[in-house]
Amino acid sequence: MGEVVDDVYVTNGSNGWANHPMNGLEKCEWFEEEVDENLKLSYALNSVLHRGSSSYQDIALLDTKHFGKALVIDGKMQSTEMDEFIYHECLIHPALLFHLNPKTVFIMGGGEGSAAREVLKHKSIQCVVMCDIDQEVVDFCRRYLTANYKAFASDKLCLVINDAKAELEKRLEKYDVIVGDLSDPVEGGPCYQLYTKSFYENVIKPKLNYRGIFVTQAGPAGVFTHKEVFTSIHNTLKRVFKYVKAYTAHIPSFVDTWGWVMASDHPFSLNAEEIDQRIMERVKEELLYLNGDSLISATTMNKAVQESLLKETHVYTEDNARFIYGHGIGCM
Repeated sequence: MGEVVDDVYVTNGSNGWANHPMNGLEKCEWFEEEVDENLKLSYALNSVLHRGSSSYQDIALLDTKHFGKALVIDGKMQSTEMDEFIYHECLIHPALLFHLNPKTVFIMGGGEGSAAREVLKHKSIQCVVMCDIDQEVVDFCRRYLTANYKAFASDKLCLVINDAKAELEKRLEKYDVIVGDLSDPVEGGPCYQLYTKSFYENVIKPKLNYRGIFVTQAGPAGVFTHKEVFTSIHNTLKRVFKYVKAYTAHIPSFVDTWGWVMASDHPFSLNAEEIDQRIMERVKEELLYLNGDSLISATTMNKAVQESLLKETHVYTEDNARFIYGHGIGCM
């Protein structure tokens, strides 16, 4: 994902870091992510490759001993060299494969470039707009995440620095697929507004072409975490679109199952064999995680999650939002 630069030392009190004294400064040996007030995840480090901050968020690129290079924003793990392909293949390819002939895609967020990279693997794509609010994050990822150099250099990529809601509202064109590659909704950050019923109804749906598909990352979806936002996002989309499909996958570096939700006014009717056929015909590079069988199986929830999806009544609104534990101040 990146190239090695000099180690960085941090002082006492830096959120998310476990340190050991060294000549008045402290060298990072572990990164800690606070998942809950009673639970932390710890990642052993080889080094800190880069740290910085923007007007919206803190950014770090770590070289972890277990997962390779890792992108961390506002103290929360975003993706790692070892397993980011799982998250990004699941985010992008199902919607594009279920669409009859996707040509135009709008990505909300996606500053690291990995979502655009996966979109551009599809032969039919003519234009992908990546709209991220944070110029510093985009510049950081363009410099350090070498796996995405090709995507950032593509003449099919239109990179826009703006709030995704404002950008969609002012654009006249519609899109075959709109992707929500946003940070998790955390209290105090603006991202939660992009998970609301009013946003889906008044901004997303009108900007989809006929037979268009919307897909969003929907937070943790494990046995103990799926009620945080996953079931609410699913239920909220059901109030706006005729057909909604949730699916999940385990992300090792997140130490949890993760969820995504697709929505459209047209049914998702492909079987495993048809999905494999479309992958073979449409996708230029071999996928590492997804095939027809794995995608179909990903839509089958365990009993606890399935019952929660069926029973969920909460609708996500600006005044009645749910949040994931964390202290981020912005979104990708």
